[in-house]
Amino acid sequence: MLTTSYPRYEGDPTVNFLAEGVKHLRGRGVDVDVVSPASFRHFGIAYGSGVMGNLRRAPWKVALVPAFLGNFRRVARKHAGGADLIHAHWLPTGLVAANLGKPFVVQLWGTDIEVARRAPSLARWVLRKARLAICPSNALADAARGLGAKDVRVIPSGVEIPEHVADEVEPPEVLFAGRLSPEKGILDLVEAAEGMKLVVAGDGPLRDRVPGALGFVPHEDLGPLYSRAAVVACPSRREGFGVVCAEAMAYGRPVVAGAVGGLLDLVVDGETGLLVPPRDVSALRAALERLLGDRDLRQRLGAAARERIRERFAWPAVTDATLAAYEEALS
Repeated sequence: MLTTSYPRYEGDPTVNFLAEGVKHLRGRGVDVDVVSPASFRHFGIAYGSGVMGNLRRAPWKVALVPAFLGNFRRVARKHAGGADLIHAHWLPTGLVAANLGKPFVVQLWGTDIEVARRAPSLARWVLRKARLAICPSNALADAARGLGAKDVRVIPSGVEIPEHVADEVEPPEVLFAGRLSPEKGILDLVEAAEGMKLVVAGDGPLRDRVPGALGFVPHEDLGPLYSRAAVVACPSRREGFGVVCAEAMAYGRPVVAGAVGGLLDLVVDGETGLLVPPRDVSALRAALERLLGDRDLRQRLGAAARERIRERFAWPAVTDATLAAYEEALS
């Protein structure tokens, strides 16, 4: 498995869902070897704000990308010798995988689309070389097909289902968890939730504009925050999948979400949560007020949300689908 980002230590929130996926694959008897920038010199390109975020903040590092990929390829080649299949997460690692002489699948997660827009011919070349393209949502699958992917499978990120769900606290809280950056719609939420009890778990470039933000919260500590919340807000302006949304639903919490990307796969409007137009502060506030003012509605939507996650997004089903994709890629 090749990835431009992976947890470096216990509790590291960096793409925790990838580490969970590896754990479940290994639990099925698959021998998984992970190669990430933690294994080689990456010139500060990989971690922190992510590859694209780091390059936006320090454009001069673009000149170091060939050296970054060269280091990645050298380490990956050492590990790939006995592999049957390579699973490349994000398009840049697909470029590495395409040069290792092994069959590979490439998985897009959202920021790949920005990469593809900057280098469309390179993106098309990688996607056409791959045996399969895997996407966590239908929106990303459509984008992959538009970029020339021959064969696409929609496989979401998996979610753990807690055995028990606690009662929400009084007075009711609205929870936001995630990166404090413009694409997550956090400033829209701060404005929309004026006068409400808003709990914000996260850090990022907009933290100084989010009063009372808790900062980084380890993934294992998010469960109690989901349990306390009456409503979880995911007002994203773009979203490849929506891990926080899926986790909140697994805890039986209704979600108010931006009607974009992978959130459209997760939230069924009026059945498991409420969808609102992105950037529409008035609609976001109205949806929050509706749920905060109706406990019975919250409970009904939350129960349906938990069941939807159990049926479609829990790790057993996701791992089954991933293994089937591997078998298909190798057939």
